[in-house]
Amino acid sequence: MILIDLVVVLLLAAAIVAIITRRAALPYTVGLVIAGLLLALIPQVQEVRLSQDLIFRVFLPPLIFEAALHISWKTLVRDLPVIGVLAVLGVVFSAAVMALGMHFLLGWGLASAFVFGTLLAATDPVAVIATFKAVTVDPRLRLLVEAESLLNDGVAAAVFIIALAVAAGGSTDGADIAKLILTMALGGVLCGGLVTVCLQSLSGRTTDPLVLIVLSIIAAYSSFLLAEHLHVSGVLATLTAGLMIHNSRNSERLPEETINNVRLFWEAVAFIVNSFVFILIGLHRASLGIAFWYLAPLVLGLGLLGRAAAVYPLCALFAGASRRVPMPYQHVLFWGGLKGALALTLALGLPPGFPHGQEILYLTFANVAVSIVLQGLTVLPLLRKLGLTAQQPVSARQPNQSA
Repeated sequence: MILIDLVVVLLLAAAIVAIITRRAALPYTVGLVIAGLLLALIPQVQEVRLSQDLIFRVFLPPLIFEAALHISWKTLVRDLPVIGVLAVLGVVFSAAVMALGMHFLLGWGLASAFVFGTLLAATDPVAVIATFKAVTVDPRLRLLVEAESLLNDGVAAAVFIIALAVAAGGSTDGADIAKLILTMALGGVLCGGLVTVCLQSLSGRTTDPLVLIVLSIIAAYSSFLLAEHLHVSGVLATLTAGLMIHNSRNSERLPEETINNVRLFWEAVAFIVNSFVFILIGLHRASLGIAFWYLAPLVLGLGLLGRAAAVYPLCALFAGASRRVPMPYQHVLFWGGLKGALALTLALGLPPGFPHGQEILYLTFANVAVSIVLQGLTVLPLLRKLGLTAQQPVSARQPNQSA
């Protein structure tokens, strides 16, 4: 009964915050984090804590699945080289900057510093995408932000597991590490594909939106859980399932009303899950106190530097290509690289006694909370400053236009 009461309180808080932030033209995720910090003042609510299983097995699959339902395969393929480079090499570059900074500035061991850098390389564009819905932006910009983040999460989760194994004394051979990453990635994609093909054999026999919603729920969770059971990437498995369902021939034959019902359901699920995640971020952050506050500015600075290293040099590789990324888009990719649920999940999953474990947990929550509030509040002014809220895409403007 206490749990149900708390769920109702959190849902009510989420609804109130959504109304206020919409009227104030602010990202609702920022309001949710602030609401969580305020709710921490209530003794009964203070007892609510985030856990790895809660985020990883309950919250993460529907968030990934719902985001994938908005991505067209045709548009994704056109920008896949750019997105792939940003997601794969971007995680490595970002993690390396953080690891080297923590190693040389604070004396952390390289292995534990790289583990920390890897989990903070994971990005969450929820606040940015919420801003995109309030204004008109080029669809390619939204695709780059959302798809890069989704692939980024899959890569970051895989690299984190390997970095954790290396920190525990595992193999440091480059070929073995590359093989393991490839196995986890391909295994995740295959798990998502297998689950989806099996379920589509059922969904192809009905147009009932209730049945299709139930099957989509099964697809989101079963692909994730199967992949995790086989020790491959659950994030990429669920991402694959969402992409396949959205772009399948079964979807083309469905009535428009049925498709809208399914999408509305998943939008509601994403809203509820995000509401819980961001409110609980505020609650959990408040419970950690200020033990390592003096390290937070350094980590925030290194995180931004690492994100810059993950965006600008890699986008420069495509400067002369047809799919070049305009400089204003690069600024949005950089500043929109907020931290979120996956970073918290990885931090909460550190084994007991891990070197600097308490610092990592505190600094991760601090980084997530500050990035959501600071960057989330300033994304819309940035978009306006760069002239990206108009209907005209940047690619159609003069090549030398920049912020």
